[in-house]
Amino acid sequence: MLKSIELSWARYHDWKKRFGQPNKHNGKIPRDFWLEPWEIAEIVKFKRRHLDIGYRHLTYMMLDQDIVAVSPSTTYRILKNHDLTSRWNNNTLKTKKKGFTQPLKAHEHWHMDISYINFRGTYLFLIAVLDGFSRYIVHHELRTNMQEYDVEMVLERALEKYPDEHPRLITDNGSQFLALDFKKFLKESQLTHVRTSVNHPQSNGKIEAFHKTIKSECIRQESMLDLEDARNTVAAYIHKYNTERLHSSIGYITPLDKLNGKADAIFKERDRKLEEARKRRQQNAKNKFKMAA
Repeated sequence: MLKSIELSWARYHDWKKRFGQPNKHNGKIPRDFWLEPWEIAEIVKFKRRHLDIGYRHLTYMMLDQDIVAVSPSTTYRILKNHDLTSRWNNNTLKTKKKGFTQPLKAHEHWHMDISYINFRGTYLFLIAVLDGFSRYIVHHELRTNMQEYDVEMVLERALEKYPDEHPRLITDNGSQFLALDFKKFLKESQLTHVRTSVNHPQSNGKIEAFHKTIKSECIRQESMLDLEDARNTVAAYIHKYNTERLHSSIGYITPLDKLNGKADAIFKERDRKLEEARKRRQQNAKNKFKMAA
């Protein structure tokens, strides 16, 4: 039959393989099949409940919560069609440098820094220890002073949570981290201390980024009545940051899941959901094509 209509065997099987897909001349065949109306509606509804969240972050939230299984590019197209896309974040650092070689496991690098918190006409000091591999906040304290003693106490309590770990501590060149007593404490704790270059703060950029995030998402949005309320507010946000908030730098999973080695399992589960959704849409498209024929 193919010979009689002058159609090659290869062309026939190519057409058969592409059955149910839209034709695009001189262009790529889209990976995803057409979304169903209810999926588009769910994406739009979910975005309207989370207007401050970007489309990539939104995509993985919907995927993990079994709302809709789509790719980030599909989410972007739907949101753009409904005028729900956000403008670019102009506050992003213009220059990015790699800094230190990235850690390959948890508790290999700990980053430590101090951030000023404007509070009722004075300052509080957020001292935090962040795991460079998972972005997990190992320990933090909101203190009224920022002396060498305060820094040492925060680090000591972080080490008490993981007594068998001896991470490489990365800090800036603040006077607290240069004090002789602090150096003595590090030696007794068997910790290697690495300080960032004077004009290269990006080397400690992971904890700098955390401080920027907590200020924009928590501190500047909350009214803190007193010191206890401020500490409770910061602690509640950091708990959410560690256990609920999806982090873009580690594949849109939580720091706790990354710390506990669950990243690969989460990525495989997301791929499974996307593949199942793709096959379902493909079958629905074929059924509609058959009914139309």
